[in-house]
Amino acid sequence: MYYVYAIKSLNRKYIYVGLTKDVSLRIQRHNKGYERTTKPYRPFVLFHLERLPYRLSARKREKYLKSGVGKEFLKRLMK
Repeated sequence: MYYVYAIKSLNRKYIYVGLTKDVSLRIQRHNKGYERTTKPYRPFVLFHLERLPYRLSARKREKYLKSGVGKEFLKRLMK
């Protein structure tokens, strides 16, 4: 199983979308500052999670959520 997740910064207006097999470990890495792209925006909270059976389908969904249309979808979920 693969997971596509979206996290939001608690301090700044920032959404990050990622793909992983271990959601809890991945979010811990983001919050501890191990990921260079998200380090300045810590701390994070998970607000969207999708479970997909194949890496290819998860990657396609991740790319969609990272697009402009996908980010708008995620912003509507946060409201």
